[in-house]
Amino acid sequence: MIDDDPVMRLSCFKILDKEDYVVETYEDGEQGLKRIDEQKPDLLVVDLKMPKIGGMEVIARVHEIDPEICIVVITGYATIGTAVEAMKAGAYDFLPKPFTPDELRLIVKRGMERTELTQQSKRLKQEKETLERRFLTFVSHQLQSPLVAVQQFLDVLKHLGDSPNKQALQNEWIDRSLVRIKELIAMVRDWLTISKIESGQFVDCIATVDLHPVITELLQTYSQQARENRITLSSSLPDDLSPVEAHEECLKMLFSNLIVNAIKYNKKNGTVKVTARNEGTNVVVAVADTGIGIPEDKIDMIFEEFYRVKGDATKNISGTGLGLPICKKIVAELGGKIQVDSKVNNGTTFHVYLPQNKD
Repeated sequence: MIDDDPVMRLSCFKILDKEDYVVETYEDGEQGLKRIDEQKPDLLVVDLKMPKIGGMEVIARVHEIDPEICIVVITGYATIGTAVEAMKAGAYDFLPKPFTPDELRLIVKRGMERTELTQQSKRLKQEKETLERRFLTFVSHQLQSPLVAVQQFLDVLKHLGDSPNKQALQNEWIDRSLVRIKELIAMVRDWLTISKIESGQFVDCIATVDLHPVITELLQTYSQQARENRITLSSSLPDDLSPVEAHEECLKMLFSNLIVNAIKYNKKNGTVKVTARNEGTNVVVAVADTGIGIPEDKIDMIFEEFYRVKGDATKNISGTGLGLPICKKIVAELGGKIQVDSKVNNGTTFHVYLPQNKD
């Protein structure tokens, strides 16, 4: 607040300080402008009639410092013309003296709400720009590698000529191309899934979901894949397990990713077990494997998009690097959380906390 009247400064400070605002007061424009340049406030209350620098000049110079600072003008010489002039200069609102504490509280509250909306709009704009940059990164880096590989494979096919084993070579290079194309399709599908989650399309219809049939169906779905990898799948779900507030397709996507990872990153003759329990207001589902584990310094990174733990044990395991980010986004949208316990060569357990149905 900038006002040359010490009684006005003290009165306004006491009124606004009781509302839990952090309030600073200054007796002239030079002092106030210096502080505004250092600490860009959310809102400025400024008197129009002051010695040295008047309120109109303060408004103009504040807009040069930061045009998003919300400005409320107060004056004892209030006229419609003065108010219009202040608004044209960039003030958000106008309060004539004398005013009551409630009038001051109301106008400051409105100004702070306007500041919050401005900041929220700025954040949304930044998020949109981040998504656009991320998409460009995705296209340029993640899609390029398999596309270049397919192009090279097709070029080989084109130049096979009259090779004696032409048919076998054709089959080999076509199979390689198909593998890379499947990688592309999986990557695009996962990317679209993330976009749908972030736009709220997957969790806009929350309902009561019983986890028993969901998990049973998923274990049946991936039983063949587990057998091919010599992995034993099992589950242990209590009869009194509470239903959860969720979107069933989201849950299937979430636990599909966790179960498939548990199979892929396991050891031969290993196990994958899904358990669940009621805990407070949550249902906790654990997906535990006896696999290769995750290095401790990499656990915080596995939920980042496109990040994959690299090493001898994982170099031949395919994936898009988007499965766990999808899991984290789904859990967050459902109001839960996901935690990881892992030791290298001793397996990994993902704990998913989901809100119980309140009915």
